[in-house]
Amino acid sequence: MEVVSPHVNEDRADVQRTLAGDVEAFEGIVRRWQGPLVNLAYRFCRDPGQAEEMAQEAFLRAYRFLDRWRGEAAFSTWLFAVATNVYRSELRRRRAVELPLENQPEPRDLADPEAEAAAHETAEAVRRAVGRLPGRYRDALILYYFLDLDVAVAARCLGVPAGTLKARLHRGRKRLERRLSSVLCPLQEKADEKRHHRPGAA
Repeated sequence: MEVVSPHVNEDRADVQRTLAGDVEAFEGIVRRWQGPLVNLAYRFCRDPGQAEEMAQEAFLRAYRFLDRWRGEAAFSTWLFAVATNVYRSELRRRRAVELPLENQPEPRDLADPEAEAAAHETAEAVRRAVGRLPGRYRDALILYYFLDLDVAVAARCLGVPAGTLKARLHRGRKRLERRLSSVLCPLQEKADEKRHHRPGAA
């Protein structure tokens, strides 16, 4: 998914007005992009209050360096790149990373407390495993899989060539698979054991 705005002309006009000295023009950018930037921050930190603060810092950074947008890429892509750099720096400082639950599979039977507990344990295992990956792999996985950015856009957000991002995705997936194989197999065995000992089980 390319990070482009349906209001490309409005973005460009507001940038030009802001650079010309009309500070209030930047409010239009904030109104259009506050939701997406807060959502992006939340995907990194999983804390609504922290996400608001991180998005605010991203807008401040974008305002300070607005003249660095050359118009070669969509303004929204540049803004996401700025925000991503801010969020990564903040997470390196706070060392707290979790991934959203909405991309984890729902239990097949929500009325079954054991199935629900197993799904929760699985989601927690995935979050912990991704959070423990080295930052270069963790950030690539978040942008590409959880934010659904395409390779080119995710690479620009991280400031690396597309080939480098592809390599990080490949290595990150391999590391994640190794971590999860040692976590999810015991969870599955435990779930199977519970079902086997359930009254009335064959």
